[in-house]
Amino acid sequence: MHRPIKYAEKGLTYVAKGVWAAFERANRIRPNPAFTPKWSDQPLLKSYQKVKPPLGWPRTTDSLCPRCVPEIRQQIVDGKVPHEILLNERVGEIKARIIERDGKILMVKDCPKHGRFEDVMSMDPAFFKHLEQVFPGSDIRAHNDEKLHKHGSSTIKYGRGSVLTVDLTNRCNMMCDPCFMDANQVGFVHELTWEDIKTLLDNAISIKPRRQMSVQFSGGEPTISPYFLDAVRYARKVGYNSVQAATNGIEFAKNPEFAKQAAEAGLRYAYLQFDGIGNAANEHRKVGNLFDVKLRAIENLHAAGVEIVPVTTIVNGINNEQVGRIIQFALDNPKKIAFLSFQPVSFTGRDEEVTDERRAAQRYTLSHLAHDVKIQTGLGEPTRDWFPISFIGTFSDWSDLVHGPDKDWGSLSCGCHPNCGIGMAVMVDKETKESAPVTAFLNGPQLAKDVARVNDAARGKWLSITGMALALMRNYDPFKAPTQFRLIDLLQKFDKTWGATGKDYGKVSGDRGWDDIEKRRRDRWNFLFIAGMWFQDLFNYDFRRTERCIIPYATQEGEISFCAYNTGVGWRNIIEMMLMTATLTKWYEEHGRHEIFAGGKAVNLPSNDHSLVLKDELVTTEVQHDLDALGIAKTAREEKIRARHDKLQQQQENERMARLYRQHVLKEEAGPEPQLLQLGLGGPKKPTAPASPQLQINQAGKPEPNREVSGAGYGD
Repeated sequence: MHRPIKYAEKGLTYVAKGVWAAFERANRIRPNPAFTPKWSDQPLLKSYQKVKPPLGWPRTTDSLCPRCVPEIRQQIVDGKVPHEILLNERVGEIKARIIERDGKILMVKDCPKHGRFEDVMSMDPAFFKHLEQVFPGSDIRAHNDEKLHKHGSSTIKYGRGSVLTVDLTNRCNMMCDPCFMDANQVGFVHELTWEDIKTLLDNAISIKPRRQMSVQFSGGEPTISPYFLDAVRYARKVGYNSVQAATNGIEFAKNPEFAKQAAEAGLRYAYLQFDGIGNAANEHRKVGNLFDVKLRAIENLHAAGVEIVPVTTIVNGINNEQVGRIIQFALDNPKKIAFLSFQPVSFTGRDEEVTDERRAAQRYTLSHLAHDVKIQTGLGEPTRDWFPISFIGTFSDWSDLVHGPDKDWGSLSCGCHPNCGIGMAVMVDKETKESAPVTAFLNGPQLAKDVARVNDAARGKWLSITGMALALMRNYDPFKAPTQFRLIDLLQKFDKTWGATGKDYGKVSGDRGWDDIEKRRRDRWNFLFIAGMWFQDLFNYDFRRTERCIIPYATQEGEISFCAYNTGVGWRNIIEMMLMTATLTKWYEEHGRHEIFAGGKAVNLPSNDHSLVLKDELVTTEVQHDLDALGIAKTAREEKIRARHDKLQQQQENERMARLYRQHVLKEEAGPEPQLLQLGLGGPKKPTAPASPQLQINQAGKPEPNREVSGAGYGD
């Protein structure tokens, strides 16, 4: 039955190629000028007008010294140096070279004071080259932004971004490694007031180009902010149709009513921390039943109408073996999961002082992700099916053209540097579970070139829609698509994504209802997007990436690049300290202590039942052991304990040698032999590591007696 349809569709692709040739020739005759839409004070860019940073290698860029920057930042935090130094001087900046050596792409840089630093950018030069070759260029330069983009060499220069991140609080109900912000460990609370939240959201829509950005409420854990639901509701009110929460899911898992309230307030997506399949795969987060929490959160959120995006922080040697299992879990549950986000570890926050040894062992790049997906699932060819997420910019340009100059908002556009993020789209049959990478049956690079020609001609709505349809048809191979996938399904998928024809696929605007949610979910085909977003740290920092950031943080000191805020010069540390709400002690006195799940404490769930497909062979029953034989610490906490242990051992050895000198050279009477102090690490050890967990590390990085982790005041 399906074979004749495939042959008929193949014939249509040949017809489309012929019609396209005539259409494209006509399109080249006197192309229309670009119009200036309401949401921008500058005209839409033609493809040939888009700017690109220096690409290829060897090349030179501006970076930071991993040792100078923390020193300068601490001086600012301590009040010894004004933070304005970051606006007027290039503090801690050094040149870096991007080179190829031994089959890898490396960043190499030299600091006159601290010496040489090297780190891996990619373990596959061909993949690295492919991503840079298909980069379409940057978005319209940001304007009307002088009050919010004012951060010296860290200033965002292009576009409006894709996801505006708003940290509602630095409080969290977990104590994770890794953690961008070192939550619960900084000794103070920084929490936005209701007036702060409204001001940040109001300010955000003043920047142009004003695109339909997603707003992601984050933290800490945003759901423990007393204003979480109000913030979601207000973001919808001012015009953002994609409101998200970056969450560990605990509150949603504990209370299905809370998930329902969030959905009714306007929450569309939950970016759910999700590090692997099974409690053992999440053991490094130190919550006894964390995977059970994730399953209940997915169940409650989906039932409430919220879409779920599992977000995985990948650390080599900790959970890189989970990549394939997570993807297979999504493929087994296509009606509930339509997006996966993998985030290779960034050594910042708790991990900024990582040793070179652990950094080399745990470093994971976007190239590792693309290859692991192929090795562990058989899905995708790295240089055929993976693209920089900025690749979508060409299609956003087409959407802007189709919607015309009177639209209040532009289409969401990802104009970030090609080294920042990648994605692969997989078409999944929700009924049969059959799947295939979209670019296995659709020629992605050629399609983008064709659509760019349609955009450059700027012929208006319906001719532009016709051009897109012809481009899709001529680049489509029906025999490589899933068995029951049809050409009409492809055309409808693009229309549903960009809302070009005005057909009702279910509203996504602030007034959407349950009927709209169900209508969108009835689509047989799941366009599963597997994304990789690699945030920078001080060892691979590149200012050409920072200035193109698409995930700005909205703060009380303006909008700041994600990487410049969490790492880089470290604006988070400076702003939160400058504008702290209260010391932790003062906060506890006035508000009490919130519950924290750490040290293996389990979350009390009303039920562990779920309706998700969970195959036994995917469930991990023991932690990953790659680093054990190497004797490498797995977390920042372990490293601090080991450093303290080594220091004490050295002190003891010095004392022993001094004692022997006094006894045998100076002939002094020998005193009692000092006892050796043992410090416990827990988990696999180096040969010199102690055997039992006896000490914790406090905020100053010093060991102290282990406290019972009830969750009430852990980390204070």
